[in-house]
Amino acid sequence: MELSTSTWMMIAFVLGTILSIWKMYPFLVNRTLEDDDTGEDAHEYLVSHMHKILQSSEEVPDIKTLHTKMCEHPEFEKEKHWRFNQNKLQQLLYKHYAKHPHLSSIEDIHKELH
Repeated sequence: MELSTSTWMMIAFVLGTILSIWKMYPFLVNRTLEDDDTGEDAHEYLVSHMHKILQSSEEVPDIKTLHTKMCEHPEFEKEKHWRFNQNKLQQLLYKHYAKHPHLSSIEDIHKELH
């Protein structure tokens, strides 16, 4: 049985396609990483942690002090939230203000919690 050139080319094309999909598969799989801090659960954790810090504070902290207190707290998950910085805290506050329109500052959150 003799195969034509176009049949050999089609076999090579199909094998090449299968091989390339197999090699690219690890890059196509979307699984969450252990230190993924972008999900909704991480957001809720950071908000509750921020509330806990603000409840324990007598004075209203500024954003730098709040960030320092949050990071130094013994219950803070440093391995998971190793990317947490002041900019992430600012974004967290903006999302919190958007969900609760009656709040517009750290002082408002502090007053609501006390």
